[in-house]
Amino acid sequence: MTKETKTTMTLNSLSSIGTSKNRKRVGRGIGSGTGKTAGRGHKGQKSRSGGNIRQGFEGGQMPLQMRLPKFGFSSRVNNNFKEVNIKNINGMKVVNLETLKEKKLITKSVKKVKIFGNTEVDSKITVEGISLTKGAKQAIENAGGKVVDLEKKNNKDTKDKSNSEDND
Repeated sequence: MTKETKTTMTLNSLSSIGTSKNRKRVGRGIGSGTGKTAGRGHKGQKSRSGGNIRQGFEGGQMPLQMRLPKFGFSSRVNNNFKEVNIKNINGMKVVNLETLKEKKLITKSVKKVKIFGNTEVDSKITVEGISLTKGAKQAIENAGGKVVDLEKKNNKDTKDKSNSEDND
């Protein structure tokens, strides 16, 4: 029987053939292939020491990024307004800014919401202080829900107070 030898891989047994290349030594005579100009060519800014040009520079010609038009606009006026589909509020009993924020349908910074959509609603929903489209309002009222405008409610309260003060 022949004796099998087991060789283990160790750092000193690894070969480095083909794993790394020697660096190119430039400017070392005609026979090296990269002598004299050292692969930089004759004259010009890029042949000089320290001669580099910034990214996007086109030699004085108007660069591409400056030739193309600017585009896009981000309005800072309407960042606090969101729309909510009526499908998303189906099943809720009371819908106002606080309940929408709790359900994470809108972010905390939102101050105005509009409910849209005209799909059928299963549950009776009470909407407080939120604007709706005609279709959404009709769908909520058809399901037996109601829409309460906080502005109108506040106006009635102030009118009642002013009337009671006049009577006294």
